[in-house]
Amino acid sequence: MAPTLTDLSPYPIVQAPMAGGASCPQLAAAVSEAGGLGFLAAGYKTADGMYQEIKQVRGLTNQPFGVNLFMPQPEYADPAAVAVYASQLAGEAAWYGTQLGDPDSGRDDGFDAKLAILLDDPVPVVTFTFGCPSRDVLGSLARAGTLTAVTVTTPEEAQAAQRAGADAVCVQGVEAGGHQGTHRDNPETDGSGLGLVALIALVREAVQIPIIAAGGLMRGAQLAAVLAAGADAGQFGTAFLVCPESGANAVHKQAMTNPLFVRTELTRAFSGRPARGLVNRFMREHGPYAPAAYPQVHHMTSTLRKAAAKAGDAQGMALWAGQGHRLARELPAGQLVEVLAAELAEAKDVLGSEGAA
Repeated sequence: MAPTLTDLSPYPIVQAPMAGGASCPQLAAAVSEAGGLGFLAAGYKTADGMYQEIKQVRGLTNQPFGVNLFMPQPEYADPAAVAVYASQLAGEAAWYGTQLGDPDSGRDDGFDAKLAILLDDPVPVVTFTFGCPSRDVLGSLARAGTLTAVTVTTPEEAQAAQRAGADAVCVQGVEAGGHQGTHRDNPETDGSGLGLVALIALVREAVQIPIIAAGGLMRGAQLAAVLAAGADAGQFGTAFLVCPESGANAVHKQAMTNPLFVRTELTRAFSGRPARGLVNRFMREHGPYAPAAYPQVHHMTSTLRKAAAKAGDAQGMALWAGQGHRLARELPAGQLVEVLAAELAEAKDVLGSEGAA
């Protein structure tokens, strides 16, 4: 019988591929070494940058790991809306002493070049965000011996992934930190995302392939809950973001448990696509006016975010975080995997003893 994605690691613990630097080779390798499934995020990197990180992971561990790709985006952003938003951000550029980035820096994130590398020198797992690849793409990866998964936010997206030949789906609840991985960005559906447990149940009835559950998971008991709900593994992002191996900015890490940041919201302020982060000044001031224009807005604000990070100014950064961010634990990644696995075993024991009572 062919191996499935959940056969790749002793524990059903997947480290989320967090684009922007957090999911670096050191983090992915540490998670895989400890019995989880580590991931690299190829989003926003060059094809060569992705390849160099793959080589680094291979130098750090012999265990399986994965790579996540962003799907190319269709052209439907309104250039006039992007220009209006640029004018609204002019004060930010002046404040941080920088220029706005070029909104037309590209919509495909180097997808074809990255795919060519992954077909030429395969990795164990490749996942996709912001859409579903064609049957040809998924088939070519399967022939290369690579397992595939597609991020989905609805049962319909999960069915599309199964039809295209994906080996699994990563079911992302609205609780998740960072970008919502919807296949099409429709502003009319903003705020209507489903919670993870309800979404797992719906997807479980819609498809037969394995489910990786993502969204707000911070403890092993939560992992036990999503496994009981029908998932085959759980994906943890924010939980690993604060680990010492994580490549996230120190200001971002500290903000996770800083009492100054009490809640998260979905916003288009930083990228033009709904993404969950800690509510800060930038989000409050610009979120209501940000257009549906990804990745144009992402490119435009990239210089502002970098300048804010350099200045140590959390109020101007994209502080991506899931709803469970206050539960973050600053443990080494390998130790966190072991703690989560122990918590999972304990929760299963409790469920088992209660079931036998």
